[in-house]
Amino acid sequence: MRLSDFNYNLPPELIAQHPLPDRTASRLLVLGNESHGQTALADQQFTDVVDLIQSNDLLIFNDTKVIPARLFGKKDSGGAVEVLLERVTGSDTAITQIRASKSPKPGATLLMGDSEDPFTIEVIGRHDGTQSPFFEVRFSGPCIPLLEKHGHLPLPPYITHTPDEVDQQRYQTVVAKNPGAVAAPTAGLHFDKKILDVLAQKGVRHTTLTLHVGAGTFSPVRTEDLSQHQMHSEWFSVPPQTQELIRQTQASGGRVIAVGTTSLRALESAAALGINEGETKLFITPGYQFKVVDRLITNFHLPSSTLLMLVSAFAGYENIKKAYDHAIQQQYRFFSYGDAMFLSRL
Repeated sequence: MRLSDFNYNLPPELIAQHPLPDRTASRLLVLGNESHGQTALADQQFTDVVDLIQSNDLLIFNDTKVIPARLFGKKDSGGAVEVLLERVTGSDTAITQIRASKSPKPGATLLMGDSEDPFTIEVIGRHDGTQSPFFEVRFSGPCIPLLEKHGHLPLPPYITHTPDEVDQQRYQTVVAKNPGAVAAPTAGLHFDKKILDVLAQKGVRHTTLTLHVGAGTFSPVRTEDLSQHQMHSEWFSVPPQTQELIRQTQASGGRVIAVGTTSLRALESAAALGINEGETKLFITPGYQFKVVDRLITNFHLPSSTLLMLVSAFAGYENIKKAYDHAIQQQYRFFSYGDAMFLSRL
């Protein structure tokens, strides 16, 4: 398949700019597998997910926490500069995107913070080659504390308003605890404590893993031939407790349900690479054979994106195409603050 196979036309007014008042108030498009006797497409509410999940199923969330990854400062020449972290690589090192009138050269110093509490970022060089949009940098102190003090919430590029207090709360999932992401695992945004309690009373277990979502998730695929695309790298960890719950669920005939594409990518990476913690560049496209995940809860994804390719691999290209056409016709809300889908594996 080629890049153009994953394009679609989305009316701009369907891009959700703000979250709904309640986390669970979204709509839910259920896409079943007709060969399994399931309804092909059903318009439901997200709260109906309680009926779709069975008592012996296992929900797996990504517990990454979005960090205030956007910084503003100046080059040593005085020109304005904006730094957006892609991911933290060490206590004082990171991979970033840098926006300035002219790209900084290796050894350049960026002046950040304010006059009362300044700090610097040293540009080490390009990451992964001279044409890469990413830079390796070194902070003058530990990254996370400096970001917590001086950084701004990095809302996705298609959300046009300046982050406010509502975003500070709602662009984090209720299970978020491990700082490191620069974008939220958005399928988890639909869950609140009440719905988790209802599922627990039903006998549904849930657990977590960590995948720190990078800004590369928004990077466009630039080659028509998908085999030439170089997937961005993300760090993940699937803890022993989660591994054991997966084994128990599979042994009892239950289903492993990934909450979000990042949870799915971490689980499938662990299985494919034979490791439970590390870096993944797993690029999932139609034809991929899934090893762990049986169902997927996910939001709607950008045209021509690697995430749209992933869900097409999971539920079937034609099925996803039909579902997206239906969602646009029915005016579902798209992307991070938008509505959700419940997908069955092809």
